[in-house]
Amino acid sequence: MSVKIRPYTLNDTQAILEIINYNILNSTAIYDYTIRTFEQQKLILEDKIAKDFPVIVAEIDGNVAGFGMYSEFRFREAYKFTVEHSVYVKQENHGQGIGKVLLKELIILAKEQKLHTMIAVIDEENQSSIEFHEKFGFKTVGIIKESGYKFDRWLHSVFMQLILE
Repeated sequence: MSVKIRPYTLNDTQAILEIINYNILNSTAIYDYTIRTFEQQKLILEDKIAKDFPVIVAEIDGNVAGFGMYSEFRFREAYKFTVEHSVYVKQENHGQGIGKVLLKELIILAKEQKLHTMIAVIDEENQSSIEFHEKFGFKTVGIIKESGYKFDRWLHSVFMQLILE
């Protein structure tokens, strides 16, 4: 199995939408309730690219297996060197190292853009994602209790940080 990492194209939108909507319906990885439409997802991805943030795709045998991106952490000017990232892997491709390849590439791209810090916001129940980020040097810097409500329970957001320089 060979994983190819490349920039997002419009042709990837449907596959990304399927990954996103699966997570909306079945996980606490995304704190949304309502699935997205093709047009909504396309606009989200186009907005990132228009702001000079990368959207990358992991491809196996010509099929999208996952994607990653980052964008502004907050909207105040002083935060311009801090980004929040997302990495999602298609359910049937979990455990194949695709997330590692995507996150490694996002870190490289962020360093090339002279960014200073990368933030991950992870649901506290997602211990595998927390451990995954720790392997890349991310440190837990805070937990916001009961910051989300999904699947009839309160969720806690774990903030993890990687200093890039």
